[in-house]
Amino acid sequence: MGLVKRGGLVVGLILAGAAATRQLQQEPALIAKVLPRAVLTKVKGVEVFDAGYGSSISADPSAAGYFYLLSDRGPNYDAGKDAKAFVMPAFTPRFGRFRLERGRLMEVAKIEISDSGKTPLTGIPPMPGQGGTGETALAPDGKWIPADPEGIDPEGITAITGGEFWVAEEYGPSLLHLDSHGRTLERLSPYTGGEHVLPQLFKKRRANRGIEGVSALPDGKTLMAIFEGPLDNPKAAGRMSVITRLFEYNTQSGGTRQFIYVQDAVDDHNSDIAAIDQTHFLVLERDTDMPGDSAKPAKIKRVYRIDISGATDVSDPANGADGMLFGGRSLETLAPSELQAAGIVPVKKELLVDLLALGYPHDKPEGVTVVDNHTIAVSNDDDFGLTEGPAPKLLPKLGATDFNEVYFIKLTAPLR
Repeated sequence: MGLVKRGGLVVGLILAGAAATRQLQQEPALIAKVLPRAVLTKVKGVEVFDAGYGSSISADPSAAGYFYLLSDRGPNYDAGKDAKAFVMPAFTPRFGRFRLERGRLMEVAKIEISDSGKTPLTGIPPMPGQGGTGETALAPDGKWIPADPEGIDPEGITAITGGEFWVAEEYGPSLLHLDSHGRTLERLSPYTGGEHVLPQLFKKRRANRGIEGVSALPDGKTLMAIFEGPLDNPKAAGRMSVITRLFEYNTQSGGTRQFIYVQDAVDDHNSDIAAIDQTHFLVLERDTDMPGDSAKPAKIKRVYRIDISGATDVSDPANGADGMLFGGRSLETLAPSELQAAGIVPVKKELLVDLLALGYPHDKPEGVTVVDNHTIAVSNDDDFGLTEGPAPKLLPKLGATDFNEVYFIKLTAPLR
């Protein structure tokens, strides 16, 4: 691919049907910087970069060597309990089309997300009851910013044949169907009416842990989406659970099925999902820690290959507020050891790539896509180079402000 190389590596891979992990030699990671990268603005003397891509990545199904990279709601930082300072309140969440050339991903188009009337959307949270997180939005000077009923926090993208897109956003949570110009054709959430509506249970998504990834399946009519973490179902149990949900959505009938994905540890994040075929997917799972941090180094930055073919559909035909109950209990109250007794089979989960074994320097690998049968790509969210304070977001392993790059990883065994 003609990309920059950084470090040799050995990764663990569990082949489908294998009984144990085998250590397999893998080709070095190929790394592409995402460009251009200019200073967007400054907040309290801290540079904010015109970046922010990497919340998700999707290969262009119609053009080899082209990829779509997604921003989230825009540059922000904590400004007190349940308050966020939005550096640019009018920032429009967007995605870019990038061409892989000479070891770099070069932006060739910027596509802003708009409503059905082509009005650009913002990343300001809506009110609670409309899909809001309960966060108060503030300007950097502390002034209150009114809630935006149409505000979105996009976290996952999948490009579909014909030039359209589906985007997962975690405020609602909701799924947005976009045309080639980023205009909203459909917006599906637990709050919308009509035939095509997401399950009422999804209203219990934890703030900032909503629908984090979405992928189109080969049949052309089905999506698979995944929640970032356990639902607050109820809150106390969800905050201590490793039981997370992914769901299948039929774009023609509006029907859904739900499955269970068991995380490696409490407070992990499911960052993205990508279809391999109708029943096999990549799932990107990570902790919140920074590689190379001397006080609390990262332990989990992993890509799994999962299989849903034998998994139990745990969706609730009655569409109740608590979802399907098992012995009178919600799924989020069950320990992994109790799933079998409840008759629940989670998705089969096999380790494909351990990013930390590649010398990965970023805290937030958040996008994964299938490039070909032997290659996957992983993008990172650099948070526009900004962290709490506000302050520059520094990478301990590199001694530099965080930036967007994509790891193209050659696999030792085919995905299919």
